[in-house]
Amino acid sequence: GLNQPKPVAFSGRHSEISKTMNTPPNAHSDIRSAVENGGCDPLFASLYGGEDIGFHRRRWTELIETHVRRTSGASPRLFSAPGRTELAGNHTDHNRGRVLAASVQLDTIAAVNETGDDTAELISEGYPAVRIDLSGLDPVPSETGRTDALLRGVAAAFVRRGGRIGGFSASLTSRVLKGSGLSSSASLEVLAASIFNVLFNEGRFDPVELALMGQEAENRYFGKPSGLMDQTACAVGGAVAIDFADPRKPRVQPIPADFAAAGFTLAVVDCRADHADLTPEYAAIPREMHAAAGALGVDHLNEASEDEFYAAIPEIRGEIGDRAVLRSLHFFSENRRVDEMTSALKRGDTAAYLAGVRRSGDSSYRFLQNVCSPDKPREQALALALALSERFLGADGAARVHGGGFAGTIQVYVPAPLFPDYSDYMDEFFGPGCAVPLSIRNHPAGELLP
Repeated sequence: GLNQPKPVAFSGRHSEISKTMNTPPNAHSDIRSAVENGGCDPLFASLYGGEDIGFHRRRWTELIETHVRRTSGASPRLFSAPGRTELAGNHTDHNRGRVLAASVQLDTIAAVNETGDDTAELISEGYPAVRIDLSGLDPVPSETGRTDALLRGVAAAFVRRGGRIGGFSASLTSRVLKGSGLSSSASLEVLAASIFNVLFNEGRFDPVELALMGQEAENRYFGKPSGLMDQTACAVGGAVAIDFADPRKPRVQPIPADFAAAGFTLAVVDCRADHADLTPEYAAIPREMHAAAGALGVDHLNEASEDEFYAAIPEIRGEIGDRAVLRSLHFFSENRRVDEMTSALKRGDTAAYLAGVRRSGDSSYRFLQNVCSPDKPREQALALALALSERFLGADGAARVHGGGFAGTIQVYVPAPLFPDYSDYMDEFFGPGCAVPLSIRNHPAGELLP
């Protein structure tokens, strides 16, 4: 089952999945000494799934020291937002379908101080500083596709909901691999939302509301037509089944998931493929699914039945094209698969769950068609990684495309004793460290407390 964290250890823990805790008065004042002296080690052990606690103590301590040197300020407040892994529901959220996802131990962390002015800034070593003037919150066309847009969009989302915003300076570092399918942008959006929520709103917005703010920033300001799965999984924490039938109030159900206890290492393989110019490929998937829905007289595919769609194929395929038909068939089967895999996890049936993983991957490959870009026939790293994984694993384990597809990562379930050999094997093709083990993090995004 889920390992429920102690609420006093991490501000932002929700009751079930709906209520965010306020930060206890002055709880953050001793955070620096707590990190340095091991007072946060039990929390680190829970957050990072058995990884070296000394590494994480040093990581947080170095972040604090960097921030204090840069700002000459008081002991900062600390925040963490996880990345996420998609377990099932590949490209279903944008048509109000169902997904199964989980937050992971790879996170984006920040040391933060209020500044008392109208400037919000994110400083990450090795990257250009991001600074926005909070007095102007309309979208800025020149910021499209940049981190500035995400920060501005999140701030604007708070204001639209009657929330408060204010100036802050944040020093960041992240282990969420960019372009890995682990949702580095959603992790950053949810981190920014958590900072505004705790510093200026007494934590009154719950995790799902923070996720909605992140999605608005990504859609309206950053210019990426993403669904809501990434932000929800990052904000809520743990493994969750999400039904997006009502996108303003998605139904989020915590699900027990412990793959290590079942004898498997969950991992992603970074195929290190070129992500350039793939936005049109990603955008075509929801566009074609929406076209199929429109041909049926509805706005989203979840509003139509699978039987109705199959009956309409002879009439509509000339209108929307065969690829849109196939992608819609994937939507309906993947929706069913989410329920089947959720049930398998609840009853502890690992074999049935992994069978669902394989069927999900097969459907994404053949019907959704997001493994290879038709415009880049020489670059098929995901397909190669899947073929190599299937050769190594045989019937022991599973592999599937992960996240948006076309480039990025595949997801694998490897029998734990075989993972070192599997990692070495994949390194030969995609470079050292390409296979990244994951553990599910049962904490939401929020403030770190001693």
